[in-house]
Amino acid sequence: MIRRIKILILIFCCINLAFAQQVDSLDFAKETNSLPSDRQSLKIKKLYVPAGLMLAGVAFGSKGLESLNSEIVEERNEHLLNFTSHLDDFLQFSPIVTAYALDAFGVKSKTDLGNRTAILLKGEVLTLGSVFVMKSLIHENRPDSSNSQSFPSGHTAQAFAAATFLSEEYKGRFPWMPYAAYGVASTVGVFRMVNNKHYISDVLFGAGLGILSMKVAYWTHQYKWNKKERHEQAYQQYIKNEKMIY
Repeated sequence: MIRRIKILILIFCCINLAFAQQVDSLDFAKETNSLPSDRQSLKIKKLYVPAGLMLAGVAFGSKGLESLNSEIVEERNEHLLNFTSHLDDFLQFSPIVTAYALDAFGVKSKTDLGNRTAILLKGEVLTLGSVFVMKSLIHENRPDSSNSQSFPSGHTAQAFAAATFLSEEYKGRFPWMPYAAYGVASTVGVFRMVNNKHYISDVLFGAGLGILSMKVAYWTHQYKWNKKERHEQAYQQYIKNEKMIY
């Protein structure tokens, strides 16, 4: 019973990582009033969530018989032995599809198309490159013993990188967007465990790595594209704010 409670708590925490990501909400007012050309600055508090997830992934890395990794796999094999699903293969990309679909339907994002795409590409290169290097060096066996590419979870890293992208672009317009985006990403992480492809340590580290990679892409971006369009957006926002004041 105690073991099952531990597992339920861990899965609950994984699903609700979206709520932890709300440390950025303290900057909500600033972001909604910032210009589209503003370069995001690195703030230490924004490292808390990804760093915490990655450290948790390392801390839970033991594969001993009484470890959390082993307990989750044991419970999964006892209750969901024949379960398999490919939903996580598609969900990992859904936040990116959502971001561009919203823009296509006229719901403008925080960043213009050119800069947004450049940021996304940089974030993806950082995420996938980091995952590839770590998998190649660590050679961790998967729970189902299918190969030695378990740590970290690439699907989870991709999902959380994509969720960070969607959240950054639309949380100023839709305050609930981070909850939805990270909720989907957390679902991917849960499915990787339920499919017996990853341990909880792989998923937690992958989540932190994905968030951090996309954040770094935003922090380092120079916003060199579409300057004329961004200045026009800034001017229109200024006019709108003036009308609201008077």
